[in-house]
Amino acid sequence: MRSYQPDLTPPWKKSAPVPEVPAEPDLVVEDVATGFCGAVIRCEKTAEGPTVTLEDRFGKQRVFPMAPRGFLLEGRVVTLVRPSAGGPVRPARTASGSVAVPGARARVARAGRIYVEGRHDAELVERVWGDDLRIEGVVVEYLEGIDDLPAIVREFAPAPNARLGVLVDHLVPGSKESRIAARVSDGDVLVVGHPYIDVWEAVKPSSVGIPGWPVVPRGQDWKTGVCRALGWPENTGAAWQRILSSVHSYRDLQPELLGRVEELIDFVTLPA
Repeated sequence: MRSYQPDLTPPWKKSAPVPEVPAEPDLVVEDVATGFCGAVIRCEKTAEGPTVTLEDRFGKQRVFPMAPRGFLLEGRVVTLVRPSAGGPVRPARTASGSVAVPGARARVARAGRIYVEGRHDAELVERVWGDDLRIEGVVVEYLEGIDDLPAIVREFAPAPNARLGVLVDHLVPGSKESRIAARVSDGDVLVVGHPYIDVWEAVKPSSVGIPGWPVVPRGQDWKTGVCRALGWPENTGAAWQRILSSVHSYRDLQPELLGRVEELIDFVTLPA
C-alpha cells in the first residue's frame, strides 16, 4: 500500500493558481515567453500536446503550446485551455482587432482631426476603424489631394489639445508628397503615409481575389489602368466598391497602412 507523502513545500514557494481561460476565437493574449501578442485563430491537438495559433495586428501567425501559466490576458497570467462546445462566447472584436464595447455611445468629437487624401481613403478607414474612431471621438475628413496642405494646416491651427494627423498616399523619399509633408510637420501635426500609389494597393490582393496589383505604365491614369489590366469594366467607382466590399477586417489590409492609421489615432487621442 502506498504511504501518504505530505507536501512540505513552504507556502511562499508555492505557485499561486491562475485562471483557466478558454481559447475562444478572437481572444487577444500575449505569450509570456516571447511577448508575441495576437488574436486566437484556432486550437489544435498535436502529439506534443494542444497548441494555439495567434495572429497579430499585421497578419503574422505563430503557433504556441498551451502550457500552464503561458499567456497574459489584459496583463494577468492565465492558462489557456481548449474551448468546450457551447462554451461562453467571448466579447466580439471590431474590424480593427480591438475589443468591441457593446452599447457604447459615440464620444463627442474631439478638436483633433485625421485628414486623408481622398474619399476612398476615408471609406477604407471608416470600414476598419469606424467603431474605434467613434468611441474615441475622432473625426476623419478627406482633402481631395494634398497640394494645398500647408494652407489647410494653417487654417486648422493645430495645438496640443487639437492635434492634426494626416495620412498621405505614396509617401516615399524624394516624392512630391514627402516635400509637402516636410513643410507642415511639427509637434502638433503628424504626417505619415504608406508607399502605395493609391490606397487601393493597401488592400491585400488575396482578399480582392487577384494574384497581385498590376503595374501601370507611367502616363496612364493608375486606377483606369488597373481596371484595364484586370479585365474589369473601366468604371473606377464600381471597381472601388468591389475592392471595398472585400475588406472585412484589418487582416485584409497591408501592414504598411495598418501601422500608420494606428499611429495617427494614438497621436490625436494622446492627452494634451
